[in-house]
Amino acid sequence: MNLNSPLTDLKGIGDKTAQLFAKVGVSDVGELLAYYPRAYERYEEPAVLSSLREGETASVRGQLAAPIVNQYLRGRCISTAVCRCAPEDDRIAAGTGRMDGPGDELLLTWYNMPYLKNSLRTGEEYIFRGKVKKKGRRPLFEQAAVFSAAQYQALTISLQPVYSLTRGLTIKMVQKAVKQVLLSGDGEDADDLPEELRDRYHLCTWRQAVSQIHFPDNQDTLSQARRRLVFDEFFFFLIQLRHLKERRGWAEHPFQIQEKGAARLLISALSYELTNAQKSVWDEIRRDLTGEKVMARLIQGDVGSGKTILAVLALLTVAENGYQGAMMAPTDVLARQHFDSIQTLLSGNHLPYEVLLLTGSMTASQKKEAYAKMASGEASIIIGTHALIQEKAIYHNLALVITDEQHRFGVRQRENLSQKGSTPHTMVMSATPIPRTLAVILYGDLDISVLREKPAERLPIKNCVVGPSWRPKAYAFIESQVRLGHQAYVICPMVEESDMVDAENVMEYTETLRQAFHGAIRVGSLHGRMKPAEKNEIMERFLQNEIQVLVSTTVVEVGVNVPNATVMMIENAERFGLAQLHQLRGRVGRGAAQSYCIFLHAVDNDAIRERLDILNHSNDGFEIAAKDLKLRGPGDLFGVRQSGLMNFRLADIYADAEVLQQANEAVGRMMEEDPDLELPGHQKLRERYEALVSRRGESVNL
Repeated sequence: MNLNSPLTDLKGIGDKTAQLFAKVGVSDVGELLAYYPRAYERYEEPAVLSSLREGETASVRGQLAAPIVNQYLRGRCISTAVCRCAPEDDRIAAGTGRMDGPGDELLLTWYNMPYLKNSLRTGEEYIFRGKVKKKGRRPLFEQAAVFSAAQYQALTISLQPVYSLTRGLTIKMVQKAVKQVLLSGDGEDADDLPEELRDRYHLCTWRQAVSQIHFPDNQDTLSQARRRLVFDEFFFFLIQLRHLKERRGWAEHPFQIQEKGAARLLISALSYELTNAQKSVWDEIRRDLTGEKVMARLIQGDVGSGKTILAVLALLTVAENGYQGAMMAPTDVLARQHFDSIQTLLSGNHLPYEVLLLTGSMTASQKKEAYAKMASGEASIIIGTHALIQEKAIYHNLALVITDEQHRFGVRQRENLSQKGSTPHTMVMSATPIPRTLAVILYGDLDISVLREKPAERLPIKNCVVGPSWRPKAYAFIESQVRLGHQAYVICPMVEESDMVDAENVMEYTETLRQAFHGAIRVGSLHGRMKPAEKNEIMERFLQNEIQVLVSTTVVEVGVNVPNATVMMIENAERFGLAQLHQLRGRVGRGAAQSYCIFLHAVDNDAIRERLDILNHSNDGFEIAAKDLKLRGPGDLFGVRQSGLMNFRLADIYADAEVLQQANEAVGRMMEEDPDLELPGHQKLRERYEALVSRRGESVNL
């Protein structure tokens, strides 16, 4: 068995189970081993009832006071019971968020589990684990897990992995499949990283890392495993980046590009004046376009710093010289918005260049027409999504490629777009504020321009950091903003409720808000599990103000420009990094009205308040990113994580900055010694690198 073996080669996995794994992106053994847990659950000692807090997950020891009662309602079995716990003398007063009712009883409810009536007996001791709710003055567990004392004790000595799942796929199924692969090894710990490299950077072996990331013995072995896998992610990413840079080198281009006045005309016609930073960066872009060498430039600007107009000026300069320019955006909605705004700018200023839209959601006939205009050269400026790099997308004379929100694309995707032309100029844009020391590594093949200045007419966003008790006031504030004609975002870290993670989720929160607003405000929901067409429809409705409050996961981090949105409320803010919170905040503050961001944290301690207070006092993304780099640590990384910078599975460029720098040093040494990885000791390294690069055309992420 090897990493490319299909899952159906594993015992107990047939076509039906393989289809479930395919829904979460796992189709072969290699993808299974790289399907890392998204969190780890720690089973603490059972709690006393008086210490329970509503909304948290806890374990309680006790006995059933009476047999379980099964009732049937509309074909659904509802099982109820009362757990009698040891009497408590340490009553805790109301107002602390803790239970203070009848201190020795826990209510239990299960749905569609009638067999429990015969398997759980009165008088025997069990440990029940679930999410704490409240019914009257008594705590309630719904769908509680049930353990014997011995079973629970075994769980307390280890960390239990939690995976992202789909309906029908369970944690036990994932664990069983992973264990089978790990046990099928021949005993040899073959490792593609040379031993000398592992020793220098104190890395465990790959087999140890994979085993411990899925089944950690303790926190220390988990940290060691994660560090090795993070190192690998950075290491192979940087090798690919070095090769890309070497191929590009100081290549000359075949284009004759001169300034002919179109860009100057558009700048003079704008309703605002470019900032000094925009003027300076435009000068750099202009010199690149008209120079002899191929441009390879990153435009790194904070949210709202005005990167898009620079892209328009570059595209216009290329078009007026008779060439084509293409800009790739990460979503259909954002691509369409770029298309509409560019088309309006050009037609409003009588600039006769055709702008074309190409996205995956277009019909076959629409795509066919777009392909024809691209191939003939009739279209000068092409805006689109990943559809721009599909095989059928053929360009007439592509001279400039731009990728927007660069951190959403892998190196391979950026390279694929560049290969659509004859050594075209490359310009990539990112709103993610990365400290320059890290940006130089992560974008090692590019010259870097930074926009630190924002347009003068933008009002600074007003921020507040509050606890959950402030939630009713937040709802009232959102309602008042909607009455003024504005809109709001509410961000939740989860798509739906989980027994394993205490965090707000989109599905329940959407219904909560609909009830809170009594139907007077239209509330919509958005999350990454939706099909592209669904997401596009929701964002279009929000853009048109048909939805006033949008409840979403971080999928809106890269979204459309909605100037009418004035409130961003982020639930469980403590679960996100500061840089990501700043990115989310950047969805508002794009219009003339005053905008607000509410960071609501469910966990309250000094460290969390210190981190979030940085956002409370600063709207400068680069300053925030630098502080994020200092404050975050590996302990923050196994919470709910729905998107990662640069498409890494595990690596976090802020918390793992030290590992990134070590991987960069290691790649530098290796490229000097053996740039083509041809030495005998590097054979396995070369094989793995080539497999990663060629694997389904993806970027070189594990």
